[in-house]
Amino acid sequence: MPATTPSKDETKIRDLLAKWTRALHAKDLDALMALYAPDAVAFDLMPPQQVPGADRYRKNFERWFAAMPGPIDYKIHDLRVTLSDTVAFCHSVSHIDATRANGEKADYWVRVTVGLQKRDGQWLVTHDHVSMPFDMQTQKAVSDLRR
Repeated sequence: MPATTPSKDETKIRDLLAKWTRALHAKDLDALMALYAPDAVAFDLMPPQQVPGADRYRKNFERWFAAMPGPIDYKIHDLRVTLSDTVAFCHSVSHIDATRANGEKADYWVRVTVGLQKRDGQWLVTHDHVSMPFDMQTQKAVSDLRR
């Protein structure tokens, strides 16, 4: 089967996610939040789990950055992109490696689903969902995902 070339829009979406990762590494909140539509809705690991609006979601990133004062190594794995002319969604697993403010190591995996819309020719994140699977036996989150 011949290899397929990503569409121009898929390339733009992958570029957007690469910008997102660079902004996260730099802890550049303005650059990070510029990738979100103002009316984006997020489902995050930290409360509140449902966050309506990019301005409110920014506060979750502020708290996360404060809890991880050093570098945050964030790597996206197994990224899949599905899109049409004006909407797209992506899913992946991502690995986070950092040190918490108390010196404790943070080394965990999350599942990520991102919804995007093309508005005025620009792709923007309109939905962000970050989760960990739940172990039914222990009733605890599973942070050590095996791909």
